[in-house]
Amino acid sequence: MPAAEAAGPDTSTGPPTISVVVPTHDRRRLLGQTLGSILCQREVDLEVLVVDDGSSDGTAEAVAGLGDARVRLLRHDTAQGVAAARNRGIAEAAGAWLAFCDDDDLWAPDKLARQLQAAHQTGRSWVYTGEVRIDLRQRIVGGTHPPPPPEQVVTRLPHWNLVPGGCSSVIASKAALAVTGWFDTRLRNLADWDLWIRLGRTGPPAWVPSLLVGYRLHGGSASRETTSILAEADMLDRRDGVAVDRGDLEHYLGVLCLRSGRRRDALRHLAAAARHGKVVFAGRGLAWMAQERLPSPLLHGLRQQQGRYDRWRAEAQAWLGQLPGDGC
Repeated sequence: MPAAEAAGPDTSTGPPTISVVVPTHDRRRLLGQTLGSILCQREVDLEVLVVDDGSSDGTAEAVAGLGDARVRLLRHDTAQGVAAARNRGIAEAAGAWLAFCDDDDLWAPDKLARQLQAAHQTGRSWVYTGEVRIDLRQRIVGGTHPPPPPEQVVTRLPHWNLVPGGCSSVIASKAALAVTGWFDTRLRNLADWDLWIRLGRTGPPAWVPSLLVGYRLHGGSASRETTSILAEADMLDRRDGVAVDRGDLEHYLGVLCLRSGRRRDALRHLAAAARHGKVVFAGRGLAWMAQERLPSPLLHGLRQQQGRYDRWRAEAQAWLGQLPGDGC
């Protein structure tokens, strides 16, 4: 299927350093802000491959009208799923490096430059950074702690995904993906974890220990699909070398349910996490549920503990506050 390129003069002198793949489906309004944060990346030569996976809300027309020669629009007339959309972008990419950004997330202006620097300094073929969770008004609502170090991430990958920010956190070399393969199109919610497992087998990642991804929480987030996540975890659990940590999985599902207001489902998953040995994690989830009813001394203690990450929150809030609405 031929690609329709956005209009605009092409001033490039060669292939870009990095290709950014953005799968999208019927999120025209959110996509505009996402593309704005990508196109404002500093000190990096990039192209942006927007893969419109069967949208019917005018997404293709909006992208084609941007007038930025760095943006290419690729369209599926019929939706094929987010993994297939990402793979289409990989297939069309001209850069030696690939970055992935979901259509509802935001990036700090120096994200890609700092990740490429980390890759060059370490000689490693994939790099992640930290995330901060935000709402649709770009207000921070969670995730203000630093990301875990690479040694911890690669050790845990066969059992649980500690890479923050989903796909929006990672860049990888095209050469590494040629070895590992691309996204598994049978997976929707856990396709990123599956790919990180395979990348981890080729070598540990590098990292940028800052919160450079704004992971937006909203009613249409795919991560609310808890039944699908459980089914995909079962699929991964049968693969060579993978043994999913069920306690971590149940705790994660409990937190997802809490964020979407499904308190009864949250209790069920947190109880399952405790049965699988994650008693402390389950307790934290329950404490979160009870914060409005806690006696003030206990509530003060929780807030003091959260205050340890004030510096991280402030750094993330600084770049979030500088982002434009829909472009540079």
